[in-house]
Amino acid sequence: MAASLRGRALAALSRREHSRLELRRKLAPHAESEAALETVLDVLERERLLSDERFAESLIYRRSDRFGAKRIEKELSQHALDADFQAAALATLKSSEFERCKRVWQGRFGALPKDLKERGRQTRFLLARGFEGEVIQRVLKGTGED
Repeated sequence: MAASLRGRALAALSRREHSRLELRRKLAPHAESEAALETVLDVLERERLLSDERFAESLIYRRSDRFGAKRIEKELSQHALDADFQAAALATLKSSEFERCKRVWQGRFGALPKDLKERGRQTRFLLARGFEGEVIQRVLKGTGED
């Protein structure tokens, strides 16, 4: 059964990076016992085939062009990653928040809102994408990066 678990784990990891928690959830229905599952996960980590740091970097890379730091932070927290590493990874995201928000806004709307109704609609869209309120206001006012 352990070989089968390892094979399933490698198949999942070959498609994309997974956090330890996520991989544990996927493999749990196929494991004989919790101990067997933990052993397979420990071996994968020792062999550097499973890495929470790589998973976080991958998730940030995949999501950063469409979502804000708040949304990505929430998704990372659902994977029970180390808080220090998570904070360091998100610090780089927050430095580019304005540019990313402007790109997402430009792709969806492209024009500043003409009335309050349209401003509300654009604001709600960007908030749902996880961008900070202050950054959204700067984008919608058409102000620069200063």
